[in-house]
Amino acid sequence: MLLEVRDLHVEFRTRDGVARAVNGVSYQVDAGETLAILGESGSGKSVTAQAVMGILDMPPGRITGGEVIFQGRDLLKLKEAERRKVRGAGMAMIFQDALSSLNPVIPVGDQLGEMFVVHRGMSWRDARARAVELMDRVRIPAARERVRQYPHQFSGGMRQRIMIAMAIALEPALIIADEPTTALDVTVQAQVMDLLAELQREYRMGLVLITHDLGVVADVADRIAVMYAGRIVESAPVYDIYKAPAHPYTRGLLDSVPRLDQKGQELYAIKGLPPNLTRIPPGCAFHPRCPLARGLCRVDEPSLFEVSATRGSACHFWRECLDG
Repeated sequence: MLLEVRDLHVEFRTRDGVARAVNGVSYQVDAGETLAILGESGSGKSVTAQAVMGILDMPPGRITGGEVIFQGRDLLKLKEAERRKVRGAGMAMIFQDALSSLNPVIPVGDQLGEMFVVHRGMSWRDARARAVELMDRVRIPAARERVRQYPHQFSGGMRQRIMIAMAIALEPALIIADEPTTALDVTVQAQVMDLLAELQREYRMGLVLITHDLGVVADVADRIAVMYAGRIVESAPVYDIYKAPAHPYTRGLLDSVPRLDQKGQELYAIKGLPPNLTRIPPGCAFHPRCPLARGLCRVDEPSLFEVSATRGSACHFWRECLDG
């Protein structure tokens, strides 16, 4: 097992109270496997990733429980100096906003080369040469000439390629991609995802793909974990999710996707809004928005029921959901 997250809890202390952003999240990723994590904004996807990477702002954030086992070590027990050695070399992250993630006053080649200087002890001359190789690898045209340019001189798609180059620079075993295609047009999205998939196969990396785009997930993921209000409410192989979701929230997400055979019809939307994380409803957090909700759902928080050997659903009435 490459990465195993066990019962992770993260909270934020705010003026309005304690926001329970992550409530007992558990998942696993093997080498060469792609796990997609889906959910609306505020469901806890990015906070979970930041806790795994060790880049969560603390305070105001606080990890209150759980384990993050990476290559046999619990990262939450490592000192910061040891944790820093894991970042970049063992696991890396691709952020959703490449422009704000790259330093605007440092050439992109120097930002790429710094990884080799810090982690590999290379000279700056050799590091810049490796930066050119990486830019070529992610198909940035005229890399030798553009290595001295600044982030604002690149398009959104090219900046995201630079972020990918930075992530794969030290050939990590795991990459976490947080909304890597946000704000890119459809054609560029496809190019970026194809590039990620190609690099993953080449280096046999594990990939955690955080997204709300079900179209992106269908072609690249092996497994899907659906998050709501800081919990995983369904986990299954990608084919099973698309064929027959076992949680009403997952079904709502799928029904919200525009389809060619529904031209002229009103687009479905899940009723209501995600809960305030300082006041998560008792019982199942989704029950105020759920068409299957009953009295039991309002008082009893469902665990992740075993639907099959490879599938779980946190719904008391998952069988009804499977039946459509």
